[in-house]
Amino acid sequence: MPLFNRVTKAAISPTPATAKAAAAGGYVANQAGVNLIGQYYTYIEGPARNRAMSVATISRARDLMASVIGSMPLQMYNERWNETTGEMEEVYIAPRSWLRQPDPTVTYNFLMAWTFDDLFFYGRAFWYITSRTQDGFPASFTRLPAGSVTTTDQAGPVWFAPSNEVYFQGNMMDPKDLVQFLSPIQGIVYMSEQTVATAIKLEAARYRNAESSIPAGVLKQTGGEPLSASELADLASAFNSARATNQTAALNEFLSYTETTATPDKMLLIDAANYQALECARLTNVPPYLVGVSTGAYSYQSSEQARADLYIFGVKAYAECIAATLSQNNVLPRGTFVEFDTSDFLYENQVADQMDSGNMPAENTQEEMA
Repeated sequence: MPLFNRVTKAAISPTPATAKAAAAGGYVANQAGVNLIGQYYTYIEGPARNRAMSVATISRARDLMASVIGSMPLQMYNERWNETTGEMEEVYIAPRSWLRQPDPTVTYNFLMAWTFDDLFFYGRAFWYITSRTQDGFPASFTRLPAGSVTTTDQAGPVWFAPSNEVYFQGNMMDPKDLVQFLSPIQGIVYMSEQTVATAIKLEAARYRNAESSIPAGVLKQTGGEPLSASELADLASAFNSARATNQTAALNEFLSYTETTATPDKMLLIDAANYQALECARLTNVPPYLVGVSTGAYSYQSSEQARADLYIFGVKAYAECIAATLSQNNVLPRGTFVEFDTSDFLYENQVADQMDSGNMPAENTQEEMA
């Protein structure tokens, strides 16, 4: 055979940098869920999550932690053995292109905050790989709301491992094209449904009591012809309407009105509301004072200490879950890791505390902040 007929090209061409993530195996024919990605009118967060967010304390705790997660950038590093210290040390490297904006259609802050939201409420979150680089690793992602995802091999509420049977909007997805975040903390919509339900019912009772600024009372007939049940109901309704609009109501000699001893704080169930807020703070793993609940035994010295408490007790577990998941071999090459950079976050607090206390010279303030 002539030499000029020999094949000189590689048998397998490299994957284009912008190639879409391809399904493999038996998922090719059934991956209808991919067609629903980006159809945002079909996305849902879930009724259980929305009920929990209607509780002010839970909403506040979620927003506090989401703001921290969304404000901390990711940085990439390798590990190297240090013979002097006898420990592994981090050597920071140039980040991959997706690290600053994993989803090209939304901001980093938005994506990370809502990824945390899924972990917080459901205990897991999902990113779909929308493109890959030439080395086969992900180049971009998009978030799939956990409320729109079901898994037939794991019913929950405890997730034991990444699922192999994932359905988005009822249609199958290839798990090889998904990044599955599994929180070390069980989702709060599964942990204590009674706590959320009690908070909602308590708020409804406070709303009913707040409709009238005048304490409740008893309208009693003292003479005359006895009134029927319907007549008494109509009389009470008319009397209550007059009280609500004019603050003054007229009674004849056959009727008397006796106010109850309920004070405004009792009518608004303030003590019960404070206790339930404390229960919700326990549920969300946030120090009570950060959500406005006073326990009488916990105080802090500065905003820096408050931020540290929020990070240690609430945010850290979720932050390490996200960073560890993005450091796995299906996202990054072996030996490459990512972590959240907390240095700017803590440094800004130190500057603010020094400015508040007057310890920072005025001429150095702008230079240090820059």
